[in-house]
Amino acid sequence: MTAPELANEPLVMPPVTTAKRRRIPGLRLFTMTAGLQRVTLIVGLGLVAVFVFVAIFAPLIAPYGLAQNSSDGVAFVAQQPPSGQHWFGTSVRSEDVLSRVIFGARTALFVIAISLVMSLVVGVPLGLVSGYIGRALDRVLVLFMDAIYAFPTLLLAIVVSIVVAGGQSSSFGGVLSAAVAITAIYVPQYFRVVRNATVAVKNEPYVDAARVTGASTTRIMFRHILANVTQSLPVIVTLNAGDAILTLAALGFLGFGIEPTQAAEWGYDLNKALSDVSNGIWWTGIFPGTAIVLVVLGLTLVGESLNEVLNPLLRTRRALAPATVASDTAIEKNVPATELTAAELDLRESDSAADEDSSAGEGVSQ
Repeated sequence: MTAPELANEPLVMPPVTTAKRRRIPGLRLFTMTAGLQRVTLIVGLGLVAVFVFVAIFAPLIAPYGLAQNSSDGVAFVAQQPPSGQHWFGTSVRSEDVLSRVIFGARTALFVIAISLVMSLVVGVPLGLVSGYIGRALDRVLVLFMDAIYAFPTLLLAIVVSIVVAGGQSSSFGGVLSAAVAITAIYVPQYFRVVRNATVAVKNEPYVDAARVTGASTTRIMFRHILANVTQSLPVIVTLNAGDAILTLAALGFLGFGIEPTQAAEWGYDLNKALSDVSNGIWWTGIFPGTAIVLVVLGLTLVGESLNEVLNPLLRTRRALAPATVASDTAIEKNVPATELTAAELDLRESDSAADEDSSAGEGVSQ
């Protein structure tokens, strides 16, 4: 083919394929952390991941059943110290402590999941309705939630647990009663957070625009307002999950938890280990207590890390801190304004304005 023919030949470009980048869920949130905050988030996520893994695969990990006190027709020795057969020893009921701790993680996960889901399902819609509609309904709901919030949390959990359980000792009845008892504690918290945020945004322009276009009240609340008032809920959920562990342990310790033969519970095991401490038997109480501490610590670390990442006020402070230092250094070295960043220029202008105001005030006073 000659050169003129090549010039007249139509140019065919290969199709350009744009590959979609699939981001790992939560990766952007992780990249927003740095330094000690990232370490805190990693440690917290690691502890929570171990807790969830143990809870899900408890029947496969535990060497014995949750209430098993014999194997191959041979009864376990009560209060036996840690050994190769029983890594965490045995309890006063001749049960394997390691198995009780592992199955206790499953019970705690069930109670936390049920209680937090129920709290969100009840508290968030009530907060939306109360904050958006207002008037008499808002006053009644606020009064009712404040009355519940004024109760001591543990006392309220005990009363609700007794009412819901109704003498049932089954595994489902005990878990449900504990979950409902914890739900009664957290519903006012979600209600107040969502209600106050709804009151703050219900007169925003985007809400007025939706109202003008003829959108229904339900659509405005759950389509336009809900996404803008629930940004702080992940932090509250994480912190409440750790507090739910402590509340569940307190109920079990006081004897209002779950039947020990139906489900393992760390608080109940701590109660039975009280008499062992004076006899030098430490393993029956130290391992359930350590499990509670580690799980609560992991959830708290995750919650605090998320708060520092999602809180816009904390993000602004962290962003302005390096700019403040750089601006001060530039001013001391008489760096030209053209070499400063926008944040440093704003800081220099604010500092100069403050100096002018102070000098003007001194002149007036003189």
